[in-house]
Order: sequence, then C-alpha cells, then structure tokens
Amino acid sequence: MAKLVIILLFFHDLSLLSSAAESRLTTDFYSKSCPRFLDIVRDTITNKQITTPTTAAAALRLFFHDCFPNGCDASVLISSTAFTTAERDSSINLSLPGDGFDVVIRAKTALELACPNTVSCSDILAVAVRDLLVTVGGPYYEISLGRRDSRVSKSSLLLADSLPLPSSPISKLVEQFTSRGFSVQEMVALSGAHTIGFSHCKELTNRVARVNDTGYNPRFADALRKACSNYRNDPTISVFNDVMTPNKFDNMYFQNIPKGLGLLESDHGLYSDPRTRPFVDLYARDQARFFKDFAGAMQKLSVYGVLTGRRGEIRRRCDAIN
Repeated sequence: MAKLVIILLFFHDLSLLSSAAESRLTTDFYSKSCPRFLDIVRDTITNKQITTPTTAAAALRLFFHDCFPNGCDASVLISSTAFTTAERDSSINLSLPGDGFDVVIRAKTALELACPNTVSCSDILAVAVRDLLVTVGGPYYEISLGRRDSRVSKSSLLLADSLPLPSSPISKLVEQFTSRGFSVQEMVALSGAHTIGFSHCKELTNRVARVNDTGYNPRFADALRKACSNYRNDPTISVFNDVMTPNKFDNMYFQNIPKGLGLLESDHGLYSDPRTRPFVDLYARDQARFFKDFAGAMQKLSVYGVLTGRRGEIRRRCDAIN
C-alpha cells in the first residue's frame, strides 16, 4: 500500500511540474535563435521517410516510449556507457526501431551546423514525429517548444509498468493512462497510432495459437500463424499493425478491430470493454473526429513531464549527456 501511494504521489508531482513547465513553452520559441528550425527538421524527415518508409511509425513509437514513462525529455535517446545502462537498453525498449533514433540524430546534426547548442533533442523529436505523421496522411497540430533534455537516463528508473504492454488487459491500460492525466477517450485515440507500423511476432503468437475466444477473424489468424511460423528462429519477423492500409495514417485500425483484424491483445480488448468500445465505433465511422482527438491527445502527451530552463540541458549530441 505504501508503495502504491508513493507511485501515485510521484505521478501527481510530475503532473504539477509538467503544468508549470508547459507554461514556459511557446510555438515560436526558436523564431530568433534558430529561425530555420522547422525547415531543417522538415527537410530531414522528408528525405528519411522517402528512403525508409517505416520511419514515421518508428519515430512515433520512440516518442511514446520517451514521453509516457517519465515525461518528454529525450532520455530514451541516450546510449549506455560502461558505467550506466540507459533507458534505451532496458528490456521494454530493445525492440525500438533504429530509424526513429536515426532521423533525430540527422536533424540534430543539421541543426548544430545552423544553430549550435540551441535546439533540444526533445523538441526535435516532438516536431519530427508531427511532421512525419503528416507525410503519411496524419493530422497537423501545433507543437509548443522550449523543452530541455534530461541529464539522466537509467533503465533502473523505469518502473515495471512504465509502458503499456501488448498483452495488458484494458483495466491495466486505463489505470496507466488515467494516472498520468489522460482520459479513456484520449487513450483510445492514441491507440490509433497502431494504424501504421508493425509488431514482432513474439507479441502475438501465444494468442494466435489459441483457436477459440481470441477475437481474431479465423482466416486472419491462420495467416498470422503462417507469417510467424519461424519467429523462434528469426525473432525479427514482424507483421503490420494494420493489414489493410499499413503505410497510411487513417482510421482503418478502428475499422479493422470489429472485424477481428486487430493484431494485438490490447487491440481486441478495446472492443470487448464497454468503456472503450464506443470510442472504437466512433473513430471507425468518423475519421475527422479521430484525427481531431488524436491531434489533441498528441499535443497533451508532448508536454507531459517536460523540463524547462535549468531543470534540463541542450545536448550537443542526442545520444550522450553533455
């Protein structure tokens, strides 16, 4: 009980700090110190997305893994050293695709040439994700800027339930999101990120192997079993989160779920739980509403637990503390 109270107080304090820090953020933060900031990021992400079309999904997942546990501070970008195991090398982050890291590093390199020691890695990640989503059909939304980067990144600081798991029951997911100030509807909207990207077969094979009462369309389950049949020998085998329009950001993810075409256990859970099912139905029939709510939830996530002023730093390299 004492441990639970401490954890709840931690997230409460983080929320209060986030509100204070958010007030220091502005959309034109770099208008004088780095006027080409947005152009440089846009050029970088466009080139990367053209050559590697999975970049948008990779960066979006990286952004969520950075922000959701302890706030948007670019701590997940830091590499481990001989003395410290960083967040990115914790077990829950080992499957993060390298293209997400790479696009931020490329943008940072270009920005350091144009405006040395001016733009934070956390701001780069937030804007890069927004712009990448637009390139694949997603909604545009304003990003407040002025974040600082964390001076600490330790895998030991990630709590056991720091991030939602594909196998998590809906009750657990609701608890994780609401403890951070997100509503059930915002949770469902953010789940729509699964309309792009892929998941490794290890995340779903146990569930697909069960014939009955899994929520899968039988033909879809057969196809998944075949696609993932060799995953034990090749753990990199993956399948698209959205089998219908895997590279387009749209509302097809929500249309798939009622048809048994959701990929992960948590996807199916959204339709079986009465708290979340109405929002799945809403977004399945109204893409404009999904885009509006997703954009709002992403804006809210992007300022969660941010650092400003002397509470953080502007890293010269995104993968290393100054």
